[in-house]
Amino acid sequence: MLKSSGLAVILSCLLLSGSPAAADNFPTAPPASEGFSQERLAQIRTLLKKEIDADRMPGAVVMIARDGKLVYSEAVGFQDKAAGKPLGKDAIFRIYSMTKPFVSVVTMMLVEEGQLQLADPVTKYLPGFAEMKVLVTDKDGNSSIEAARRPITIQDLLRHTAGYDYGESTTLPEIKAAYAETGLYRPDGILYDSRGETAEAKIAAFSKVPLAYQPGTNWKYSKATDLLGRILEKVTGKRLGDLLAERLFRPLNMPDTGYFVPAGNQRRIAEALPVNPLTGGPNDRLYDVTAPPANDPGDSGAVSTAADYLRFCQMLLNDGELDGKRYLSPTTIRLMTSDQLGNRTTLPQEPGELLMGVQGYTFGLGFMVRRGPGIASVPGTEGEYLWGGAGGTFFWVEPKSRLAVVVMAQTPGPIRQYYRRLFKQVIEQAIVAQ
Repeated sequence: MLKSSGLAVILSCLLLSGSPAAADNFPTAPPASEGFSQERLAQIRTLLKKEIDADRMPGAVVMIARDGKLVYSEAVGFQDKAAGKPLGKDAIFRIYSMTKPFVSVVTMMLVEEGQLQLADPVTKYLPGFAEMKVLVTDKDGNSSIEAARRPITIQDLLRHTAGYDYGESTTLPEIKAAYAETGLYRPDGILYDSRGETAEAKIAAFSKVPLAYQPGTNWKYSKATDLLGRILEKVTGKRLGDLLAERLFRPLNMPDTGYFVPAGNQRRIAEALPVNPLTGGPNDRLYDVTAPPANDPGDSGAVSTAADYLRFCQMLLNDGELDGKRYLSPTTIRLMTSDQLGNRTTLPQEPGELLMGVQGYTFGLGFMVRRGPGIASVPGTEGEYLWGGAGGTFFWVEPKSRLAVVVMAQTPGPIRQYYRRLFKQVIEQAIVAQ
């Protein structure tokens, strides 16, 4: 049993009750003092207005910190364009897979405390995963099932080498059918929304579906972090939302981050355009965040603001410390942001191809990591780490440039890759001194 499942509701209400914005705790600095060109930064607004005027995006909040100082903070466009409601810096966004870094960081906190080890098999915490099956397809396209050659580990879940997939995006019809049958994917539901199942039902589903690859052999972005969240609940006896609030959201002063938005703050929820700018059809529906979920997904489901998420990023950039409180050791941050794939395959897409449509990136423990200064078709530096969400949100942390960037927008669908490249380009080009 999880301790006080109702506590998640109480904590979320406290976190989202209108306490001071997290950005208020950031010292500010003139862009020029931190190596930015004010004139070049102005291109961010120009490009955003162009996209908004063309009905390709509703708006965005962009925050940039360098050396721990806020050098750019702006909201452009609409919180709800259909309603004509302007966007504020305090807008609350559905962050989808930007939930995963929270879970990854808390996992590593428990590793540091000896409550977990990366080499631990999932079966240590969930015995029902002892006989996992793997879908195998031969060169002629014939499929069969074989036994997993080794157990899934905590490390596999963090780096997405467990063999899991997403029913929404898999290229394997057998996997899609299995995810639909067990409830891990709902073909007629909201994409990437698994907030309606109980935690125990999800554990049972994860133990039943076949893996798409043998554990440890291939990088495939997946729901693995959701299963990791269930393990954290088993280890700590706490609901995941409570655990994240206790270990991250409250101490980091992230007042608007949680798994739902209480009534008093729902006027701040950002919405996507009703029409998909690429197809002309209806845009993907975003999940409902106006009521507490049945479970707190580890891979998605959270809400946040640009200011809140920037504090999380700054803590990472500071090697695990912020405002005099240490969350992780520098050695753990280095481990998380190192190449964890080695020579493993990355089928059907490399991490960078999935996130931004570019090459040159590997994956660490919860983040995509840049291999070197070249190869990628966007600017950046070796060792930067980043990720985004299906709703259109995006962040990156760049240690060599001492930079933390958060972009919050609700631009679901394939167009989000284009915007990630655009923001990477326009923000990096504004740096004129290292």
